[in-house]
This record gives sequence, C-alpha cells and structure tokens, in this order.
Amino acid sequence: MTISTITYAEAACLALREAMTADPAVIALGEDLGRGGVFGQYRGLREEFGPDRIIDTPISEANIMGSAVGMALAGIRPVVEMRVIDFALCAMDEIVNQAAKNRYMFGGQGRVSLVARMPIGIWSASAAQHSQSLEAWFAHMPGLVVVAPATPADNYGLLKSSLASGDPIIYMEHKELWGLQGEVDTAIEVPLGKGKKLAQGNDLTIVTWSRGVGVCQQALADGAFGKLKPDVIDLRSIWPWDKEMVFESAARTGRLLVVHEAIQVAGFGAEVAAATAEATGCKIKRLGAPRIPVGYAQILENESRLSVDKVVTAANSLFKA
Repeated sequence: MTISTITYAEAACLALREAMTADPAVIALGEDLGRGGVFGQYRGLREEFGPDRIIDTPISEANIMGSAVGMALAGIRPVVEMRVIDFALCAMDEIVNQAAKNRYMFGGQGRVSLVARMPIGIWSASAAQHSQSLEAWFAHMPGLVVVAPATPADNYGLLKSSLASGDPIIYMEHKELWGLQGEVDTAIEVPLGKGKKLAQGNDLTIVTWSRGVGVCQQALADGAFGKLKPDVIDLRSIWPWDKEMVFESAARTGRLLVVHEAIQVAGFGAEVAAATAEATGCKIKRLGAPRIPVGYAQILENESRLSVDKVVTAANSLFKA
C-alpha cells in the first residue's frame, strides 16, 4: 500500500506509468505528449518509455482516433489524447461508428480496447469552443463506457480500471481539476460503474459528477445546506451508472436533485432523473447550465458555472416542493 498526496494530473500519470510498465502493449498517442501534455498529465513518460510508446501525432483528431482503433484491433492497448473534448468532435465517426460498434457488428471477433481521454468542462476564459461538457452524447452511444473522475484518487483508480477494461472508454477529466491535490492510495481499486457516497442524509438525494462533486462538497463544508441533511453521491461512471445506489437513496429520501455542469437540456441528468422517478416515484429537480454557449467574459461564463449558491437554492426549492 502506498498513500501519497498528489495532484489530479499526477494521479493519472502514475496510473498510466504503472500500466505501461506492466504491459508493453499499452501506448499513448496524441498532440504534445512529448512535452508532457497540455496539463502535464504525461510528464516524464516520453523520457521513460521513448517516442515509440509516447507518440506525438499530427494535428488531426480523425487520424489519431482512426489509428488508435486500428491499433486496438491489432492487439495494442492505446490511450488516445484528444487534448479537450471539443476537439474530439473532429473524430466522431471513428469513435461512434468504428470503436463503439466493432465488437457488436463482428460478433466479438475484435475488441477495441482503448481509452480516449477527453478533458471536459469550463476552462476559465476559454469561451465556447473549449469549455463544453458532452458526456450525454457519448452515454447515448451503445458500446461506449463513459467515466468522469472528480478527485485525484478516482483519477488514479478509474484510469487503472479503464486501462484494464478491454472496451472503448470515453475518459472525461475536468479541465480545471488538474491541479487539485488529494490523497491517493494505490492499493484501493475503483471499479467502473460504481458510485461513491460523499455524505449521508435523509432529506434529499444529490447526484453529481466531475466538477459538480467539488461544488457540493464545498457546500457541505461551508454548512450552506443549513438544517438540510442531503445524501450526496458522486456517480463517477456515467455509463454504466450506479442505479442501485441512486435508487436506494432516492427511495429513502423521496427527493432527487441531479447537479451537473453540462447544459441542463437533454443532459445526462435527465436520464438519471427519469430512471429514478420511474423506479421510486420520488420528486425530481435538475440543476445544469442554461442552453447557451459558454461566454468568454467572466460575467457570462459565470452563467454557465455551477456554484454553491445555485446548488443550495435548488436543494431548498426541492425540499419545500
């Protein structure tokens, strides 16, 4: 057992280093990996494993993803770096029509064992084309596993589980969490599809993921919920998601608030809300961003950001309903 305090970026780098050391078939490819990646999430790996396993690519997301799908079908286990999820839109055919469907269409003869790292979320002062949260798009596609770690410990554990999965993983790290520090115990396994209970309460259930976790934890730490005692769940995996944990909590509290940074309209919170309402009959409220592009100006960007005040206001309105 090794416990250390490291950043979100360092945790992912450690997980990848361990996987590459254990299995020579694990490689990484993408833009700027040789200099450590945009956020330092590959720092030192090029020096350790060489350019044949930490591969710098041309600026062509379709080329990067298409190459990775072919590698995976040939037995290599690629980690594909998309820099930010906004750029992955240039590789949607390779992800949706090739990686996601191959195992089904060919009767399991081939498996696309790859991890596509797609940093999501608002990136301060980066405006509409660099600040999107598109987890709902990928959760909609059969064949893809979708993961959204919120802490250094989960970024280590979920990346390790994703690298061992054998399926195409859409791995969504938040762009503003890279410097977040926390304890990482390398002996703890974090399975895909299992949520984490962050707080125990009986008044309402709050389900969140990615940067929403930190906002809800800040509200708890500040005592902003007042007399309300919420059950707070970090979903961690978007697909498959931990229905058992969410349904049990919502059935007990009778109220569900789903919190995410993505646009509320047709966001994945709608799926959580609908499935939970069908299963438990609980009262439902969603909190997400308005259906507007993320603005560059701070005052406009804040309209799309989650905040403690927004979460507490939504929780109170649900409790009083």
